[in-house]
Amino acid sequence: MRHPDRLLFTDNHGNALRRTRFSREIWRPTVTAVGARHGTGFHDLRHYYASLLIRHGESVKTVQRRLGHATAAETLDTYARLWPDSDERTREAIDSVLRSSRHERSAAQPSRASQPGPAQSGPAR
Repeated sequence: MRHPDRLLFTDNHGNALRRTRFSREIWRPTVTAVGARHGTGFHDLRHYYASLLIRHGESVKTVQRRLGHATAAETLDTYARLWPDSDERTREAIDSVLRSSRHERSAAQPSRASQPGPAQSGPAR
């Protein structure tokens, strides 16, 4: 059954858990049980979630919406260092285009063996 306030963490009576009680009874025991470092805070989950989205190629706008940031600038101010450097990707993109156009040009030109040379040309007039 859903709580009318849509609370995720409630006590046995359906009331909201206070932060201190949540931390003492749920969060800290969970951190210990999973072997996370002592002092890991609940807000660390938010950063972990954001870092996973970024690692898997989500855009700034997507991460902004998922985290509820007011602007993409707010998201970038916090997480810009996590987006992969695109230097190598941009070099590869340019190289692939240049290789492709070089290949197309060479395919469009007849090979030298099929072009008539001086010995193969007809009689001079």
